[in-house]
Amino acid sequence: MLGTASMKGSGFMRWTVHGERQIYSNPWVNLWLVDVQQPDGRRWEHHVVRMRHLAVAAVVDDQKRVLMMWRHRFITDAWGWELPMGLIEPGETPVQAAAREVEEETGWRVEAMKPLVYAQPANGITDSEHHVFRADGATYTGPPTELNESDRIEWIALSEIRGMIDRREIVSSGSLVGLLYLLLDEATKSAD
Repeated sequence: MLGTASMKGSGFMRWTVHGERQIYSNPWVNLWLVDVQQPDGRRWEHHVVRMRHLAVAAVVDDQKRVLMMWRHRFITDAWGWELPMGLIEPGETPVQAAAREVEEETGWRVEAMKPLVYAQPANGITDSEHHVFRADGATYTGPPTELNESDRIEWIALSEIRGMIDRREIVSSGSLVGLLYLLLDEATKSAD
């Protein structure tokens, strides 16, 4: 097993950035060409997608169920279960965004959230960050105000999540990271 010092590396494999230029921009995604030099001396322009960061909420109730949404993603033309999530707005903290998204997308309000896990889902091509939070419990406030987000909203038993992942009913990176961490937490609690 690698120790922390070993994981930091010697710095010999660090790529050098000589400059960058933006080639496309809009409020959601920006495409850049970055002039990089690899450790072997090869220098070339690498495409980098810069994106606004994402807040994800794993809301768990006292029956060990997680709040999830059944939704269609047009890009992959696929249906799947997802945790509530959305882009972090300017001036908003990741935890504020996560709480806002839960209520807008599901109609449930959380009172307190704590950091669950941080991830960079595709850091070889994008700078996207996923901030995943956990909330224990929520209060129903009414129907969701985001009407185009999901077909169904359900509380799903944590014990069913592994099978759903195996059947590819859950494929969203933000959801997978949060749910797998929840399952790891539950396994750790059971072992204690």
